[in-house]
Amino acid sequence: MASKPNKNALSPGDATDQIRMLANDDFVTVHRTEHFKERLSERDLLISDATHALKNGFVRDNPEQSTQPNLWKYKIESKTPNSGNREIGIVIIPDFGKLAYKLITIYWVDEK
Repeated sequence: MASKPNKNALSPGDATDQIRMLANDDFVTVHRTEHFKERLSERDLLISDATHALKNGFVRDNPEQSTQPNLWKYKIESKTPNSGNREIGIVIIPDFGKLAYKLITIYWVDEK
């Protein structure tokens, strides 16, 4: 991920708060890439693990620009009920204006 923050992107702390609020919204629209679905299956994780990470995790790095203007990719990391005491990471592109987010990939943090 990029190391310099951009004036249109959220700081890691603000992104953490906003992603958590989005993940807790009952009316949010969730899009999952095929890549995300494949990695979820490969790691024997459940979608509930991803949801848990989004609701409880932390964004630690500055975001990277998405291919769509004014949207940013964030990495959020957390331990989950089924991750065997390991942290998972999720790359997410939130669209706060449309009350939606796209899950790009899921990975083990210790296997970067």
